[in-house]
Amino acid sequence: MERRPGARKDARRNRQRIIDAATRVLTAAGPDPVKIEDIAHEAGVGVGTLYRNFPSREALVEEVYRSELDRLCALAEQLVANLAPADAMREWMRRYQDFVATKHGMAEALRAVIASGAISSGQTRAHLDGAIATILDAGHADGSLRADVQPADVSASMAGIMLAAADIGQATRMLQLLVDGLLARGQPEDPQLPV
Repeated sequence: MERRPGARKDARRNRQRIIDAATRVLTAAGPDPVKIEDIAHEAGVGVGTLYRNFPSREALVEEVYRSELDRLCALAEQLVANLAPADAMREWMRRYQDFVATKHGMAEALRAVIASGAISSGQTRAHLDGAIATILDAGHADGSLRADVQPADVSASMAGIMLAAADIGQATRMLQLLVDGLLARGQPEDPQLPV
């Protein structure tokens, strides 16, 4: 059977529509699992088309997660090109909050993906650390951000804040405090804590 011209382009477009729709639906979802049919409807495709692109719910969740992580991390370069490093870090952390929010609607399926080994926390952390390094490096270069802070320090702090915060408002305030702590002013001579 001969494929019609543009069939591959249509397939790529359908795949992206499914990913975008799944991101929207999963982000807006409450604690109940989202039905595949709802995602297909939101994407404007049939359930068969969804399953041709993603053979399981876990495969779709994995792709949504990876897509959102890639988008978040790529944003760091854009932000440092357009904003002062501290402002870039604030905006990037706000987007990180949005990224974490998308995971709530897919928590059950994401746990299965992580358990399968398809996604590891180490891979995620390394990706986040790379984006954070982009912003920190810009702040180190212009002297606006502390030079003694490592990307892993920031990513661990962000993860802790998102786990410990009582609500989104508190998380926002705590992330802002974290950025304030990254500013170069008042940098201690010796960052080591007394034993």
